[in-house]
Amino acid sequence: MATGTASRGEQKNVGMPELAGKYLTFKLAEEEYGLQILKVQEIIKVQDITRVPQTPAYVKGVINLRGRVIAVLDLRLKFGMPQVEATEKTCIVVVQVNRDAHQVTLGVIVDEVCDVIDIVGSDVEPSPSFGTRVRTDFILGMAKAKQGVKMLLDTDKVLSVDEVCQVSAVAAADIAEVQPDSYVETPGSGREGTAEASRGEGKKRETK
Repeated sequence: MATGTASRGEQKNVGMPELAGKYLTFKLAEEEYGLQILKVQEIIKVQDITRVPQTPAYVKGVINLRGRVIAVLDLRLKFGMPQVEATEKTCIVVVQVNRDAHQVTLGVIVDEVCDVIDIVGSDVEPSPSFGTRVRTDFILGMAKAKQGVKMLLDTDKVLSVDEVCQVSAVAAADIAEVQPDSYVETPGSGREGTAEASRGEGKKRETK
């Protein structure tokens, strides 16, 4: 009996070793979340965002990131939290999202970036079940820390790029006229081009 109890204890301590590594932690409201550092490209200050009509409320629009137009999502709204005014701590985390065979760059608005931490696999447990009506597939696991529990997010599942494809496509024409050197990255399509090329194709269609 004692041996069986010890075995069960050892299994509990294994945790989720595949999730061990470095994570960027950030806050939404009073809760802390983590993103795998390999998914994070950079962190930038909140800047002017070009709103695109007929998109979900959590899709805030697009920004020009050094000549590349990327979509920006508000994680507060995505998670059903109330919208708040931006503060000096509010920032945009630029992340890489994989969709099929394509890699897409997106910006996500968070309340505050906290730190980069090392998480040990034995400190991570699977997400608890909240019933069939609550999605938890975007949660990699729950990491135990001294300050509490940090929810580790799977960016490939949290950030649906279906709406982002629409955002980029709709915004391409307007932004290209204002920023001729920019190109729009259309998630999932693998199509990238300069504004000059886009206008050239448009002229050819008009000629025909």
